[in-house]
Amino acid sequence: MVEEENFETRLYICKGKRVVRLKQVPFSRSSLNHDDVFILDTKDKIYQFNGANSNIQERAKALEVIQFLKEKYHEGKCDVAIVDDGNLQVESNSGEFWVLFGGFAPISKKVATEDDIIPVKSPPKLFSISDGQANQVEGELSKSCLENHLCYLLDCGDEVFVWVGRVTQVNERKSAIQTAEDFVASQNRPKSTRITRLIQGYETHSFKSKFDSWPSGLAPAPEEGKGKVAALLKQQGIGVKGANKSVPVNEEVPPLLEVGKVEVWCINDRAKTPVPKVDIGKFYSGDCYVVLYTYNSHDKKEDYYLCWWIGKDSVEEDQKMASKLATSMCNSLKGRPVLGRIFQGKEPPQFVAIFQPLVILKGGLSSGYKNYIADKGLNDETYTADSVALIQISGTSVHNNKAIHVDAVATSLNSNECFLAQSGSSMFTWHGNQSTHEQQQLATKIADFLKPGVALKHNKEGTESSAFWFALGGKQSYTNKKVPTEVVRDPHLFTYSMNKGKLEVEEVYNFSQDDLLTEDILILDTHAEVFVWVGQSTDPNEKQNAFEVGQKYTEMAASLEGLSPHVPLYKLTEGNEPSFFTTFFSWDPAKASVHGNSFQKKVMLLFGAGHATSNQARSNGANQGGATQRASALAALNSAFSSSSSTKPISSSKPVAISQGSQRAAAIAALSSVLTAEKQPTEAHPSRVVKSPPQETSEDFKESPEVKETEVADSAVGIDWVESKPKPEQEQEDKSECGQTIFSYERLKAKSINPVTGIDFKRREAYLSDEEFATVLGATKEAFYKLPKWKQDMLKRKVDLF
Repeated sequence: MVEEENFETRLYICKGKRVVRLKQVPFSRSSLNHDDVFILDTKDKIYQFNGANSNIQERAKALEVIQFLKEKYHEGKCDVAIVDDGNLQVESNSGEFWVLFGGFAPISKKVATEDDIIPVKSPPKLFSISDGQANQVEGELSKSCLENHLCYLLDCGDEVFVWVGRVTQVNERKSAIQTAEDFVASQNRPKSTRITRLIQGYETHSFKSKFDSWPSGLAPAPEEGKGKVAALLKQQGIGVKGANKSVPVNEEVPPLLEVGKVEVWCINDRAKTPVPKVDIGKFYSGDCYVVLYTYNSHDKKEDYYLCWWIGKDSVEEDQKMASKLATSMCNSLKGRPVLGRIFQGKEPPQFVAIFQPLVILKGGLSSGYKNYIADKGLNDETYTADSVALIQISGTSVHNNKAIHVDAVATSLNSNECFLAQSGSSMFTWHGNQSTHEQQQLATKIADFLKPGVALKHNKEGTESSAFWFALGGKQSYTNKKVPTEVVRDPHLFTYSMNKGKLEVEEVYNFSQDDLLTEDILILDTHAEVFVWVGQSTDPNEKQNAFEVGQKYTEMAASLEGLSPHVPLYKLTEGNEPSFFTTFFSWDPAKASVHGNSFQKKVMLLFGAGHATSNQARSNGANQGGATQRASALAALNSAFSSSSSTKPISSSKPVAISQGSQRAAAIAALSSVLTAEKQPTEAHPSRVVKSPPQETSEDFKESPEVKETEVADSAVGIDWVESKPKPEQEQEDKSECGQTIFSYERLKAKSINPVTGIDFKRREAYLSDEEFATVLGATKEAFYKLPKWKQDMLKRKVDLF
């Protein structure tokens, strides 16, 4: 038998709904209050006490801390109990909890501390920093106020930013933070006031939004755009542009929708007119359309992709009507569809893949467009089967194949693409010397789509017929340059708030699926698309305005970040997330299928349906059997404790150890007999080593949203944790050279039949050997961890390691 170490019972206060702040407080009833969440860690059980006025999301986050404590310091074998403040039912968990505090007694009101002081926002003020002094900059706040050889302090009341110019001196950079700290102290701000340091060129949304004017800059330089790879090439004396020419791009196809049924309506005369089946795929730039795609996904019966498409020459009235009708259709389907706004020229892969082929033509068929060009005296360029037209064929795969009606002149040609030239009853194909076989095949398909049964006249670049050039008005020079592709950028997740009608956002760093809290609305910006995610427990009025929030965000990001104002914008609701949204997360369908508020979901996920059901029953006033007997026992115990001081905490986690005198012992025995009759005894573990967390704690701490992650949580809890004792030698797995435990791929898989326990499940791949890592993920560990996080997650999903 291994001798158990002494376990010191500890009480913690837990704050934060995404970033947890944990603080040890005296183990005394006086530490409890109605506004916060507390964790009581005893040898055999961990209790969570939910103050009556505490935040639902903080309750959920506290459960993750409990899970961490259970796994790390109790070997996963202790019980977990949830005690709700204000619940008048007398039950085993509540009785045990209050016994540890010397008996039940009313909790005093919370005494405000510096941690509870919420800094007040104020209009931003800019200060230049020189010789350790902050000097206010007068006038309108604009980007031009910031000079790259200086440091600045931006005071916003509740937070302070320190901006560092690129060419500032090292000593100035070092002193800037100290100046900010002195400034906060001089203003009598709380110590918790956040100070954020930013370097020129890497400003956050939050910082930029404080300025009246922040013109978006040019695209990043190649070295910046390609990050570590470009920097490495530069160190080796290789130019980025030169490297790109010789290295072919291996294009990845994004997640697309499953096979389904598509319906399209054209907006005409303030109503939607169904587009004939034979014409689905033709979009006129003078019109607006509503598209509904119904498909089956996983175990659901039906999913919906609903959007409206806005032609670049369409009239405003039709654009508004398309939005209104699409929103109405979404509401009629109980908000289940992914609702999107698509502008011509910015069609996302999911939209393009629905239509094969997708052809965008000049002109329009709606009365709104016809009236507009008549009022303006403009020529009607609407495509017809007999008109002179030139169709550009571009793309590399099903997700980006498009045909676009361009000006019918030779200068529109490009050697990298294929074209269709139409002149009356004749139809010509033109294959650029650098066009692909897939493009050539697509050209033939589109010709048959536009003019079924037409006899094509093929032309290869350099061998064109005179009839081809005649159809384009004569031969002219044209380009052979490829259209540059947009730089792939890392996605960013934001929460938002409205301040006097102005949208303010705050970024959620290192985000995960757990950051999608059911009570919130969040914005995911991938630069190629913007998603507004709406939680099921969100306020109904906020749900209705979610799309408008997305529109405000795109307008703001267009001015601050250079985001296209015509970027595809989606609104989606919790439980109806499509694959092209979940690909940016390490998505767990099991989490998405759990219902309830944030706290109920977390209870279900961590402790199972039984625990969640009993907890919900408690909060609903259920399970009152035996209440009288338990109440009598607890009343007797409370009376016994009332005769002596109850301020001194009980150090032992076992109620029987506190008995002092026959009256108290009898009361405890009465309560114990009731509780024991209701609950099966926990199996003893005589050889188990129970360890207390070390005593040193920090005032607060920050962590990644996942407290369950071992490496993150160690630093997160703000305690110098003592490492768990090693298992017996025969139970230990192999170790890598750096001391990392190694497991086989078969055991590390999420769906393994013999899964590993006690690891950081968010980093399964880290436990692979170097050889198996390269085989499974197709890259070395060093190369893999240089990839963007979303790309790492995508690769891990493919091999069941997420």
